This record gives sequence, structure tokens and C-alpha cells, in this order.
Amino acid sequence: MTAAERGLVLLCCALGDQAARPLTMAQFRELSSRVQTAQRQGAPDDQVDEAHLERLGYSSEMAQRIVYLLSREALLETYLEEALEVGCYPITRISPSYPQALIQKRGASRPPVFFCAGNERLLQGPFLSVAGARRAGEAALEFAGQLGRLAARTGRILVTGGAGGVDWAAADACLRAGGSTVAMIPDALFDRAHLAGERHLLCSEGGYDLSFTTPRAMMRNSYIHQMGEQTVVVQAAFGKGGTWHGAVENLRRRWSPLYVFDDGSAAAQALVQQGAVPIRDVMALDHDA
Repeated sequence: MTAAERGLVLLCCALGDQAARPLTMAQFRELSSRVQTAQRQGAPDDQVDEAHLERLGYSSEMAQRIVYLLSREALLETYLEEALEVGCYPITRISPSYPQALIQKRGASRPPVFFCAGNERLLQGPFLSVAGARRAGEAALEFAGQLGRLAARTGRILVTGGAGGVDWAAADACLRAGGSTVAMIPDALFDRAHLAGERHLLCSEGGYDLSFTTPRAMMRNSYIHQMGEQTVVVQAAFGKGGTWHGAVENLRRRWSPLYVFDDGSAAAQALVQQGAVPIRDVMALDHDA
């Protein structure tokens, strides 16, 4: 890792430190902006200490917080070593292997750090994203499997949330057909790192040891939609759940072309009314790619 990448991880990751309050993405961007502005104005490249940060306009409390985060070099070394022992490693927003899809869709607001297990080259796509219910019906699971096989046949990386149901059916079919998959997971990466390999990459934002939370799950859903050149919702619960809210947000923000399995459900009909394209035949995605 470069010095800049190390600083980014120190500032934006807890590193298992219960006392840490890592910077939010907005706070990190503000810090970068203030430093760059000072440099353009000819300010000397001072050591980052509390006095320097206060000259940049930070309160004493915020300056102390930033200095503390940057002081955790020994903790960072231990954290990275322990991550490597279970097959996990970081990719930062300035790493060459960071997903171009997220750079293009999120720009300056892209997440600062993902911890990954598996083949990082899979992050370059092209991607077909799939989202759907954990408790899916037989027709939905069959359609998910067709999507996985389509991704393999057309040379696209399948992106899922790494959950059961639709995610599992699509990813399993893709891998069995010789394709590759990326799972964006909202829980502890080290619990699943043993599943990673040359054709299966797992990514978790902010750390390799972070537990599931609803906000992490909601952010994970947004990454799935943002990475896809096409995104397919296979089954959703009308008006609730991560699959539904991720699809609605995609339609509102236009992250990627959204398709929905036309299963006649209220959720599918509502998504179509909001702009999703109904499909029953996965070959429609091959033609639209």
C-alpha cells in the first residue's frame, strides 16, 4: 500500500478499535479539500498535527480526533496482518483495482475502502447485477439460474449481495457454467473468505471483521445497482425490504438500466410502473447489452 492509501485506511476504518470514530466519507472529502486548498495557496506541507489542522479551520476536538486516527500505525499493521491470515486484503478508492463502475457512478462520494477476498481483477467487469429475495419461489430461483448462466456465456461478471435465495441461485449457476462472480456482502468477510477464489470475489466495505447492520446492507444494495451495466430484480416484497428499496432508489437515481422478472406480482408491476423493464426471457438482456 502507498502512504496515501495507508492514510486513507487509518482515517476511514475502525481497524477493530472500539475507541475509534473513523471519518465519514463527507468528513474525509472535507479534509482532503482543505489540505488541497492550503497547498494551492502556498502553505507549507506541514506535519499533520493538531496545530496544523487548527490552521486549516478545524476545532481542537476534531483536530485531536484526526491526529488520533492517523497515529494508529501499529494497529494498522496488526489489522492488515490478521486480515491477510484469513485471506482478506484492502482496496482503497485510489487503488488501481478499485471498481471503475463505482468511480463513474459515485465520483467523489465513492466508498473509501473495501476489504476483499478472492481475485481483485474481477472488479473491472463488465457486470450483470442481480438482486432478489432470500425466500424466493421456484420460478424466481429458476430465472435467477438462467441469469447466472447468461452472465457466464456472455463473459460478464455476475454481481450479487451474497445472500441465499435468488443471490445463491444466480451465483451458483454462473460458477457452474464457468463464469465469475462478485458478492458485495454487508457482514463479516472473514467468515466467508474461505469461499473466495479465482472466479469468486467477496467484498465488504470498511473492514474484514464488521458485523451486519441494516445501514451496511442498504449501502451494499446500492453498490450492486451501481456496478451493473444492467441490473435485474428477480423477486421483491412490495414496499419493503432491501431488494425493493434498492430497486426504487436505482429507478430514482438511474444508476443502471433496471429490469424486473415479470412474475405478475404486485412488486413487479409497481416497479414497471416506475420505469423498470419487465422481462420473462433472459435473452432480452443479451440483446440489450
